Amino acid sequence: MLTNEFYLNSQNKRESNARSYPRRIPIAISEAEGVYVKDVENKTYIDCLAGAGTLALGHNHPVVIEAIENVIRGKRPLHTLDLTTPMKEEFVEELFDALPASFAENAKIQFCGPSGSDAIEAAMKLVKTATGRGGMLSFQGGYHGMTNGSLSLMGNLAPKTKIPNLMSDVHFLPYPYAYRCPFGIGGKEGAAVGSTFIERTLNDPESGIVKPAGMVMEVVQGEGGAIPAPDEWVKQVRRITSEQQIPLIVDEVQTGFGRTGKMFAFEHAGITPDVVVLSKAIGGTLPLAVVVYRKDLDRWEPGAHSGTFRGNQLAIAAGTATMKFIKREKLDEQAALLGDFLMLRLKEMKQDVQSIGDVRGLGLMVGAEIVDKNAPADALGSYPANPQLAKKIQQECFKRGLILELGGRHGSTVRFLPPLIITKEQLKTVCDLFFEAAVAAEKTLMPSFV
Repeated sequence: MLTNEFYLNSQNKRESNARSYPRRIPIAISEAEGVYVKDVENKTYIDCLAGAGTLALGHNHPVVIEAIENVIRGKRPLHTLDLTTPMKEEFVEELFDALPASFAENAKIQFCGPSGSDAIEAAMKLVKTATGRGGMLSFQGGYHGMTNGSLSLMGNLAPKTKIPNLMSDVHFLPYPYAYRCPFGIGGKEGAAVGSTFIERTLNDPESGIVKPAGMVMEVVQGEGGAIPAPDEWVKQVRRITSEQQIPLIVDEVQTGFGRTGKMFAFEHAGITPDVVVLSKAIGGTLPLAVVVYRKDLDRWEPGAHSGTFRGNQLAIAAGTATMKFIKREKLDEQAALLGDFLMLRLKEMKQDVQSIGDVRGLGLMVGAEIVDKNAPADALGSYPANPQLAKKIQQECFKRGLILELGGRHGSTVRFLPPLIITKEQLKTVCDLFFEAAVAAEKTLMPSFV
């Protein structure tokens, strides 16, 4: 029997040095079903990474498999560029039905290349064309992809420092991160100061920021550490951008389709964006990305944005089946309940897992920030990040059969992103394994805790 080590060594020899996940999750997957994956050595793991949120229904869900098989058996086209098909029409109907009526009734859709990064690029081109302006606003801690333009919008400095000449005229604004408030205030007051800062900056004739083409925002920062923005802050940002006539682009690549306890994260605040970027779960495990936007922004010329694989009919069929299942089974509501349960269990663990500094999230998009409590806390009572311990906890989880990913500042936040079909019993097992792993990691690296 060939081992994980064999495949990882082969991958190391042949694949790019840019590969990332295998360095933290050293596994060769042979089978996958539901929330479980099995490696080539026959060990089973609970997958709480779920393709970085792509696998809303987990691995090989029956409705997805059936949709794919129907396309193949029915001799339907697999690839159509942007030529339409009955499958595509059904997909658009399902998507627009899932979106709030206040947005969908005045919207148009652009099918993009198969990644969220490409959809972000399309959204930027859309608003630049519509407004005739060139700059963009983004947020500290934001993540929007790894292409040249989308990388320019990223808060994390590490991927950007070795890439000269990224897109210019991008300005970063403070995001309401309660545990590490950029204003040193925290809570509702910190968020209120943040929205006031944004408004005054955009109204200031000496701010140095020329009126931008658009603002890109995550309602919950995913890679940034599972940080949810308060509803009131989101409402204020929407008001400010509306008054300033700055198109608001909401990046729902990771948060869309029930992940946060609503079909779309922006629904928590009851706002109507100008542009919504969608990928990951929308393809039902297969590559697909779209931009949905206000009709009056549709000012670009034919061919202004294209992409060979925007006609991926298998993904369109799988995505349609996934959307129908999420709606029918009310997985958004289930995600809200299970997310509350998960955060409650993690907050209870703070009594015994001394290194958990903060627990936060929305729905099944949850983060536990790992900190160094042997170091002094700041004025807010927040301790320094502890990326070494976070990495050790991830490794101990992996040993016990639990796949989790890290994110946030210094990679110190353990992120929980399970498929939406996970059960409460399975989630209890996740919590138990995480607790065991965290205690073991602390004993190894922070013996003064025990």
